[in-house]
Amino acid sequence: MWIPTEHEKYGVVIASFRGTVPYGLSLEIGDTVQILEKCDGWYRGFALKNPNIKGIFPSSYVHLKNACVKNKGQFEMVIPTEDSVITEMTSTLRDWGTMWKQLYVRNEGDLFHRLWHIMNEILDLRRQVLVGHLTHDRMKDVKRHITARLDWGNEQLGLDLVPRKEYAMVDPEDISITELYRLMEHRHRKKDTPVQASSHHLFVQMKSLMCSNLGEELEVIFSLFDSKENRPISERFFLRLNRNGLPKAPDKPERHCSLFVDLGSSELRKDIYITVHIIRIGRMGAGEKKNACSVQYRRPFGCAVLSIADLLTGETKDDLVLKVYMCNTESEWYQIHENIIKKLNARYNLTGSNAGLAVSLQLLHGDIEQIRREYSSVFSHGVSITRKLGFSNIIMPGEMRNDLYITIERGEFEKGGKSVARNVEVTMFIVDSSGQTLKDFISFGSGEPPASEYHSFVLYHNNSPRWSELLKLPIPVDKFRGAHIRFEFRHCSTKEKGEKKLFGFSFVPLMQEDGRTLPDGTHELIVHKCEENTNLQDTTRYLKLPFSKGIFLGNNNQAMKATKESFWITSFLCSTKLTQNGDMLDLLKWRTHPDKITGCLSKLKEIDGSEIVKFLQDTLDTLFGILDENSQKYGSKVFDSLVHIINLLQDSKFHHFKPVMDTYIESHFAGALAYRDLIKVLKWYVDRITEAERQEHIQEVLKAQEYIFKYIVQSRRLFSLATGGQNEEEFRCCIQELLMSVRFFLSQESKGSGALSQSQAVFLSSFPAVYSELLKLFDVREVANLVQDTLGSLPTIMHVDDSLQAIKLQCIGKTVESQLYTNPDSRYILLPVVLHHLHIHLQEQKDLIMCARILSNVFCLIKKNSSEKSVLEEIDVIVASLLDILLRTILEITSRPQPSGSTMRLQFQDVTGEFVACLLSLLRQMTDRHYQQLLDSFNTKEELRDFLLQIFTVFRILIRPEMFPKDWTVMRLVANNVIITTVLYLSDALRKNFLNENFDYKIWDSYFYLAVIFINQLCLQLEMFTPSKKKKVLEKYGDMRVTMGCEIFSMWQNLGEHKLHFIPALIGPFLEVTLIPQPDLRNVMIPIFHDMMDWEQRRSGNFKQVEAKLIDKLDSLMSEGKGDETYRELFNSIIPLFGPYPSLLKKIERETWRESGVSLIATVTRLMERLLDYRDCMKMGEVDGKKIGCTVSLLNFYKTELNKEEMYIRYIHKLYDLHLKAQNFTEAAYTLLLYDELLEWSDRPLREFLTYPMQTEWQRKEHLHLTIIQNFDRGKCWENGIILCRKIAEQYESYYDYRNLSKMRMMEASLYDKIMDQQRLEPEFFRVGFYGKKFPFFLRNKEFVCRGHDYERLEAFQQRMLNEFPHAIAMQHANQPDETIFQAEAQYLQIYAVTPIPESQEVLQREGVPDNIKSFYKVNHIWKFRYDRPFHKGTKDKENEFKSLWVERTSLYLVQSLPGISRWFEVEKREVVEMSPLENAIEVLENKNQQLKTLISQCQTRQMQNINPLTMCLNGVIDAAVNGGVSRYQEAFFVKEYILSHPEDGEKIARLRELMLEQAQILEFGLAVHEKFVPQDMRPLHKKLVDQFFVMKSSLGIQEFSACIQASPVHFPNGSPRVCRNSAPASMSPDGTRVIPRRSPLSYPAVNRYSSSSLSSQASAEVSNITGQSESSDEVFNMQPSPSTSSLSSTHSASPNVTSSAPSSARASPLLSDKHKHSRENSCLSPRERPCSAIYPTPVEPSQRMLFNHIGDGALPRSDPNLSAPEKASPARHTTSVSPSPAGRSPLKGSVQSFTPSPVEYHSPGLISNSPVLSGSYSSGISSLSRCSTSETSGFENQVNEQAAPVSVQLRGAPEEPVRKESKTPPPYSVYERTLRRPVPLPHSLSIPVTSEPPALPPKPLTARTSHLENGTRRTEPGPRPRPLPRKVSQL
Repeated sequence: MWIPTEHEKYGVVIASFRGTVPYGLSLEIGDTVQILEKCDGWYRGFALKNPNIKGIFPSSYVHLKNACVKNKGQFEMVIPTEDSVITEMTSTLRDWGTMWKQLYVRNEGDLFHRLWHIMNEILDLRRQVLVGHLTHDRMKDVKRHITARLDWGNEQLGLDLVPRKEYAMVDPEDISITELYRLMEHRHRKKDTPVQASSHHLFVQMKSLMCSNLGEELEVIFSLFDSKENRPISERFFLRLNRNGLPKAPDKPERHCSLFVDLGSSELRKDIYITVHIIRIGRMGAGEKKNACSVQYRRPFGCAVLSIADLLTGETKDDLVLKVYMCNTESEWYQIHENIIKKLNARYNLTGSNAGLAVSLQLLHGDIEQIRREYSSVFSHGVSITRKLGFSNIIMPGEMRNDLYITIERGEFEKGGKSVARNVEVTMFIVDSSGQTLKDFISFGSGEPPASEYHSFVLYHNNSPRWSELLKLPIPVDKFRGAHIRFEFRHCSTKEKGEKKLFGFSFVPLMQEDGRTLPDGTHELIVHKCEENTNLQDTTRYLKLPFSKGIFLGNNNQAMKATKESFWITSFLCSTKLTQNGDMLDLLKWRTHPDKITGCLSKLKEIDGSEIVKFLQDTLDTLFGILDENSQKYGSKVFDSLVHIINLLQDSKFHHFKPVMDTYIESHFAGALAYRDLIKVLKWYVDRITEAERQEHIQEVLKAQEYIFKYIVQSRRLFSLATGGQNEEEFRCCIQELLMSVRFFLSQESKGSGALSQSQAVFLSSFPAVYSELLKLFDVREVANLVQDTLGSLPTIMHVDDSLQAIKLQCIGKTVESQLYTNPDSRYILLPVVLHHLHIHLQEQKDLIMCARILSNVFCLIKKNSSEKSVLEEIDVIVASLLDILLRTILEITSRPQPSGSTMRLQFQDVTGEFVACLLSLLRQMTDRHYQQLLDSFNTKEELRDFLLQIFTVFRILIRPEMFPKDWTVMRLVANNVIITTVLYLSDALRKNFLNENFDYKIWDSYFYLAVIFINQLCLQLEMFTPSKKKKVLEKYGDMRVTMGCEIFSMWQNLGEHKLHFIPALIGPFLEVTLIPQPDLRNVMIPIFHDMMDWEQRRSGNFKQVEAKLIDKLDSLMSEGKGDETYRELFNSIIPLFGPYPSLLKKIERETWRESGVSLIATVTRLMERLLDYRDCMKMGEVDGKKIGCTVSLLNFYKTELNKEEMYIRYIHKLYDLHLKAQNFTEAAYTLLLYDELLEWSDRPLREFLTYPMQTEWQRKEHLHLTIIQNFDRGKCWENGIILCRKIAEQYESYYDYRNLSKMRMMEASLYDKIMDQQRLEPEFFRVGFYGKKFPFFLRNKEFVCRGHDYERLEAFQQRMLNEFPHAIAMQHANQPDETIFQAEAQYLQIYAVTPIPESQEVLQREGVPDNIKSFYKVNHIWKFRYDRPFHKGTKDKENEFKSLWVERTSLYLVQSLPGISRWFEVEKREVVEMSPLENAIEVLENKNQQLKTLISQCQTRQMQNINPLTMCLNGVIDAAVNGGVSRYQEAFFVKEYILSHPEDGEKIARLRELMLEQAQILEFGLAVHEKFVPQDMRPLHKKLVDQFFVMKSSLGIQEFSACIQASPVHFPNGSPRVCRNSAPASMSPDGTRVIPRRSPLSYPAVNRYSSSSLSSQASAEVSNITGQSESSDEVFNMQPSPSTSSLSSTHSASPNVTSSAPSSARASPLLSDKHKHSRENSCLSPRERPCSAIYPTPVEPSQRMLFNHIGDGALPRSDPNLSAPEKASPARHTTSVSPSPAGRSPLKGSVQSFTPSPVEYHSPGLISNSPVLSGSYSSGISSLSRCSTSETSGFENQVNEQAAPVSVQLRGAPEEPVRKESKTPPPYSVYERTLRRPVPLPHSLSIPVTSEPPALPPKPLTARTSHLENGTRRTEPGPRPRPLPRKVSQL
């Protein structure tokens, strides 16, 4: 039986459970579960990550944890009772885990790894906390580390900032909003601005001295030197190096590492230097012999300096090598470092040994304790501490120091009877009063233990040596008295003995007889002469002698005169125990000289502060002792001295001594009667304030009032204790009187001088500190009343003195922060005076920062939900006093421009944020009663209206995203909660006061606008949150959007007929709300739309306004990225606002206006689908076809369905920009042309629009024309540019603007030049089918034809499409897909190449038109495309496959011609016809003949650079014919059985026979031309071809052609002798008339597809038979095989021989199976064979050939029997050919032509064989099926089912001129016919005059289209859809 659990409520899953049992709940390890019931080892409950699914799971899989339960019962909440830091860590790590994996997916490796380390660290720290063995301090430290890492990770991942107190998360509900704001801001600020350290330390490590010839020990001395003041600022760091230049004690780091501590920020500047002095220890001269002298001297070696500025960059300077310099003259050694710093190069140079000093330096920041923590390794290894000279900037109490610094400066000595100067060495000893030498009190520097004596370095032969060596003597205080320092002077001999001779001494006592120490400064000491053997141990003998030249002792004047030698030292005492000040000593010993007391008290102010604080307690004792002795006489003097000392402690240098004084007052102060005198004197001063002229001294007194009151209070307490509380009333009266005086002085206004107001300011700034003292003696209420009276006496006038106002406010601020204010009793007394002053300042908008701080503190004390009476009363007071002014202040500061400086901006944001927090705090505290009182307090409706407008505006400001930093979600949610609560209260007032006759549009509009932007806030979109965050928000606040939505609905229903005021204005905002994917919210909002439509229908009979507004808003919202996929699914693809709950459609269907309503919904739905697609596409990075296609779809929708002109033009320009970005210049031009069509050549003014300035319509149209021409030029669509040039030229001409006309004509000319001179690539076209429901709407289940990019072949195009649609599956066949594919939830792509069929054949068939011109017409204005698929019908004859080879020809018709505004257009119609084997054979032969004619013509006119293509073509046809070839056609179609069984094919059979004979004639002529040009080494092959040709002729039954050839020459378009274009062509023979080459300006090199070696095998045997060669062959043709230039070909690159493959009995026929298998890469069928590499000529088995054929799926619709077997077998060796010239021909129908074929041109192999489907490489044996011909010129597609009249071939006869077609040249760009292929009215802007004559070449693209259309060559379209005439743009 299941029992509800009592204690087992919460657990963590420790093993995954699959939940396979009935009702089982699947759980993963680490999930947390809430347990509801238990039963026999099983629990029932749910996982907290998904609380909706409940189930059972084994109890053994769960580890139980302690938890407390809230709301026991059905809705209970379980909260684990663990440390809040642990809870936060767990939930945060869960959230991070998911995001961490996403980082890997997004390839953000760096953050991925860093986060991984941090997560591991946190887990490790979490273990430590959970184990619970940490000390309190360590636990604090661990939590600090954890929270720092959590904050770092949250920041990196863009998660929310967590408010914390003492490392634990705080619940916003438990603290006031102002406190929450401060916590957030503190964490934010901590993150943003690192605090500048005020203390800095320099770490120095000595590595080594690098020097070539050391050999002596060295001393290295580091110190810091201030070059500005020319003095050292630190003690010295001293270390010894051995003979190798390495530290002597490497195992003791403190001997070679030091930390220079306590550098202030002011000392981090570039004129502070690190100086290093190096002294060697050894012989006098560095180069002396080793044995010359055994005595060691200290001698100068070198010096190095480094500016500390070099370290300020922050990097550690490891292994820094400093150059070591030496002075040129030794006597300047004392200032060598200064010379180096000043760069006085003449005085020093590099040491001879070129030494370098290797050191490591690092600058550390922070106080010394922090440094100890952060760099613990440095301190644990050991480091010596080097202090600053003297006391640091801040003197700490308890710091014990007694250091005497002595600098050995210089000496003046006599020669001593010698010819040269002495080598003087100074030795120093410290001698105590008993004459004993003090041991170990001379310190050379840190890093070296103190020594007992000091030896100076020796300067060679120098009687005036200067040393400047600094020593520290840390002598204890008890040894100081009576001690002296003795200096002994010796001459150091450089002779062999090396002895040191004593010749004099000096001494100096450390303390004078009156107890003062040796004063600081330089002292000139007397040098007393003595002999070597003088005994100086007996100090009494010399201590009576004078020691200094400044002090003469009685009888010794004579001795003084005798000595000329002097010795100078500088002393400086740094002691906390000894003083050099006599006045200080006199004061402390006041009892010995009572007469001097007055003088001593007066002099106290002159004594240095550091001397006073050293003896603080003694001094205070002295003062109060004097006061007790005679208060009448000394009262005011003692008071002044006390004030001086108190104010001294305000100095930052001494403020650490305040605790010393506090301790003194608490523990040592004993003046029980002092309070009377202190109060008396203080009152005396206060009473004098208003009269006194000079206020300085009084201000000093007022500044010290805090401590004066401390003394008064402590004194009174001592007195009370001693007397049992006597004189209590008297004391109270004294205090009252004192404060009365204060109040009087405060209430005075400063007249003229500001001295009084300064005194008031000084009093106010220190007055709040007195409260706590008064509370020690008085009741809280008493003190509160005293304070209230005092502060209330301040004058309220905001007069000129702003500084006093600020101080007054600061005083109020300190009062609010004081202990007094925290007590509710006193708070209620003080609150009115606080609010009064705040109100005044806020009204004046002054001191806002301070006001904000005070208000924050006021609200911090009022906790949420405290329903105590006192709190409610306080809120009453605050609301009445401040709510209005607070709203005004927020409005005021948010409407100001933000200041520019970053610090100013931060302050500005802080102030705004604090005021907002205060307002929110106040509103959160207000109850129903408060709101009611507030609303009742307004006397008139106007006041209420203003208030509501104001508060709504403020709320709108609070909702702004920039109000708080983006990661402050916690703060935002709290703010929203307060706002929605307040709005619910206020909406009642709105309903009651502003409806019906009092209706106020402005206030209702403000209300709705606020509600809408509230719902749309980013921080409320719960769908974007992580599941855990969403759950927390819903638990705490619910979905506030739904609450506000219900409120909108309720308010809307209340409006009644006033709703009309808000239609259509509110449609947009409400639509925005419905775009939020929250079902409940949509449910609430939908009826409002129905209501709007209904009211609009009532008002105006339609809802056009609603529709227009909806559409505009949808467009703008979608482009912002609003809305979601559910729109399509929701209620029958109706947009969400019509979706699924109270379906709007159903409501509409019940209305009288249902039709227009349903139509509106349908329109909006279609628009939605397009907009959603557009939005999704625009999210992609680079421009692709999807983006362009989507934009085209949307653009057309706006034009055709919505007729929204402005939107249409906007999208035209969006599309234009996309094309430019993708470099589709032609498409960009066509796009811009759409806008151009809407304009006319008029002077109508147009407004500024998009990027266009305000201008006339003419100017804009001109600008557009020029831009379009430029784009056509860049897209190489020059023919289209020419039309526009002419159009705009006409305008210039009509305005007589000849300057621009000239430019335009030149531009037109340049375009003609480009047509003739520049190469143009002919693109390929691909048909793409998009099948499946996963494609965007504008592509789904549609087929398109796409214009490929330059050089883009099928494989590349297919790969591009698969990249654009990475989830698409490529289909492996070209068959139409079935319904299952259409409806599949997937994406299928079907891609194959198609052949363009040019509309007009006229230009292409015309003779003499250069290829450059024809190439344009082949691939422009194409509506129709073709794709052929071969298949076998019936039984296949294995001997002759052509009998059953049919071709299925599919024609695709587009909605718009290519190119156009897009690179692809949808297929509007497809037609499928089948071609019989005979028709197929006819077309193959026609194409082959055409190709031959073209090649022959090119060869004749020398357009070919080598003859190989012609050779190969001839070889392919002749060799194939000999080996079967056309004879296969004869076998198939000329046999009796076929003729009898197909009587209807008589004409076609005759046509086939005619073509065969024509081919023989062409071949003969071709061989004649070939013989003329063939190079010598190809002669054997030519001979072989001639022989084979005769065999072929005999097989066709032809005997001789020579006469025929003479009589009926073949006509060639670009070749034969030039004749008049319209005359009949003259006869010609290969040897006859001289050929005049007419070459196209753009010459395409033809490629030798077969290398000469590939042909030589057959031809080599016949070389000897060749007897002659063309004399011009060598100069005309180069027989080197040229490299394949297929990539440059303007046409397709299939091999020409493939088009004429013939059947062979030796080959198997292809079998066509039903299944087609491809890899994804090759799944789409290629338009041409892949060029085979000559490196891999792998022959393919017949079976494989069949397979390839089949893969081609009809790639080769017809077989050409003109290919020989050898040729078929070998193509693998050949590379792709280039065949530049497009072909043209006319079908020879109806008349007998005497072998005068239609104009012939070399046919591009690609165009001939441009079948849409991949058919494998040449080596695949695919040639068994011929590729379909593109034959744009054949017109065959129009004749498939026609019967041709029988054609008899006349072998000899007069040549006839081919029949010319009457059709005119089509205009070269499809703006004239962009809709279906049918007559269209031309836009007025581009109307074209009709010409009847065919234009001269190059054909004018302006020829009228109508004549062509009427000609009948084009198909007639069923049901023409006329295109709407262009409309004028309304002012756009």
